[in-house]
Amino acid sequence: MFPFKNGQDHDEDEITIAESLKFNFDTIRVATNDFSDSNKLGEGGFGAVYWGELSNGQVIAVKRLSWNSNQGDTEFKNEVLLVAKLQHRNLVRLLGFSMEGRERLLVYEFVPNKSLDYFIFDPIRKAQLVGEMRYNIIRGIARGLLYLHEDSRLRIIHRDLKASNILLDEEMNPKIADFGMARLFVMDQTQENTSRIVGTYGYMAPEYAMHGHFSMKSDVFSFGVIVLEIVSGLKNNKGINHGEDVEYLLSFAWRNWREGTATKVIDPSLNNISPNEMMRCIHIGLLCVQENSANRPTMSNVVLMLNSNSVTLPVPSKPAFFMDNSTRILTDMQLLEDNSRATRSSQSTSKSAQGSVNDVSITELSAR
Repeated sequence: MFPFKNGQDHDEDEITIAESLKFNFDTIRVATNDFSDSNKLGEGGFGAVYWGELSNGQVIAVKRLSWNSNQGDTEFKNEVLLVAKLQHRNLVRLLGFSMEGRERLLVYEFVPNKSLDYFIFDPIRKAQLVGEMRYNIIRGIARGLLYLHEDSRLRIIHRDLKASNILLDEEMNPKIADFGMARLFVMDQTQENTSRIVGTYGYMAPEYAMHGHFSMKSDVFSFGVIVLEIVSGLKNNKGINHGEDVEYLLSFAWRNWREGTATKVIDPSLNNISPNEMMRCIHIGLLCVQENSANRPTMSNVVLMLNSNSVTLPVPSKPAFFMDNSTRILTDMQLLEDNSRATRSSQSTSKSAQGSVNDVSITELSAR
């Protein structure tokens, strides 16, 4: 039974879910060869992920939270109770959990092809992701996010959507993972504020990064960044030379789209393909990363735009955190990061940066 509650009205439901998903700790320990390094799939700020095999032959992935992890009982409970209620082909499936002493384990279906960032940012492996495959990955992520926002019996805001949290199955179908930071909205709720900002620089929407406002549209912003990364094969925080200046992915995509040279954004490894689908994805990505959240499309509109070429796309406005070509400026995001780093370094008791399973990049700040 969980040693924590989430409001009296939900206690019985939570206990039922918890008991039905509970694994014996020794069962998982044996399945992972006592959490052997040879079974380790990856490691981040919240702990390590291992593959294992149950006695019935089922292969599993086990997220083992580190004892000093900033993902405590609240986030652990959050991930179990939310993901257990979600069923979609583009979401990673939670099989159960285990708790013993200080140990906290999350047991997931095993997704064999690692995460999207393992392929898309590697100069050799990204060649495996041909144009049609990248388009299907984008559509799959969109469908999974639409399910979270509108089609499930819950309304979930993920809050940490990024390339390393997109897993790829044996057929390279995407599955959204890592729901430790997700938030549940009531069905008529559109926005919430928080002073605890968690996420990954470069994927966070401006209204969330700077003011703590998050909504479905902040997830849409993160999705737009991922779309541009998939099309270009470039990380959003990787500098791109433009004459004597350096620009970043959103600026690079926006400038080329405005100048009519958007084909320059397409990954050169995508040779011998028709650029139409990738050009459409660039356009959709730019619509998703617009500075004003009200101008961003909903995920239902995004899915429609991806599935129908007859839908006319609106003209996007300037993206958030745009870097002017003529002068090197600090964006609001860079200022936020610099201020946060200075604050943390000046406080001897400050909390260290948090990290997701796949990428040590989740940060806790006070909204300004």
